[in-house]
Amino acid sequence: MTLLSLLSLAGYSLSAFLIFRNLSDWQPSRRWLALSPALFAVLVEALQLRQAIYLADGRLDLDFFNAFALVSWLVSIQILIASLYRPLHGLGIPMFPLAGLAALAAAVLPAGHVFVLTPSPAIQGHIMLSIIAYSLIMLSALQALVLAWQDHAIRSHHPGGLIRRLPPLHDMETLLFQMIGFGFIFLTSSLITGFLFFEDLFAQHLVHKTLLSLIGWLILAVLLFGRFRFGWRGKKAIKLTLTAFVFIMLAYFGSKLVLEFLL
Repeated sequence: MTLLSLLSLAGYSLSAFLIFRNLSDWQPSRRWLALSPALFAVLVEALQLRQAIYLADGRLDLDFFNAFALVSWLVSIQILIASLYRPLHGLGIPMFPLAGLAALAAAVLPAGHVFVLTPSPAIQGHIMLSIIAYSLIMLSALQALVLAWQDHAIRSHHPGGLIRRLPPLHDMETLLFQMIGFGFIFLTSSLITGFLFFEDLFAQHLVHKTLLSLIGWLILAVLLFGRFRFGWRGKKAIKLTLTAFVFIMLAYFGSKLVLEFLL
């Protein structure tokens, strides 16, 4: 798996470099040249994740590093797909190398404790809904950071060459709320299935994860309602998106970090 992770890291890094190099003068003809290495990396990492996560007896090994690699992989896929019809390739500059490093960490770093999930389809379905929700919310956070950078540049009257290549601020905000909406749907589904399939989500080892997830869900619900009812946008939308992201990432990865490495 180490060889696969190194190939993934190389592909992701090359794609991020090509995107950065051509970002100020992005041409549709260069799209495939810049994104092809990341596509190769995604395919290679799929093989690695298949070997690392799916055990012979049907159970899932979702320790801290495997889970982070899986979420990063899903975010990379979403960027690749979205870049075909929206100018979101810039998100690959920070995300692709991170996905490559996550793949390498999953291959070479030992988990604090083996974290294996039951082969129950219901439980595995809940976990996959959660991971898709986390990946969509991470993508929303990346979009919020780009939007914050664009908003700051426009307000300071210094829209450089890279900023001029981005869509109008209104379109960027619309795209952000589309991402948040999909993430909210998957997060809601994850919470509902969690309450249905787990006997006690407020047990000692799950209470922090449950409460943090609920807080993140509530922040997103307030943000979407504010957008619909009061037209919230700009800095308020960015701050609430990033705040929700912090709570939701702490809910999953913070809890896993404590359970697997500190306890």
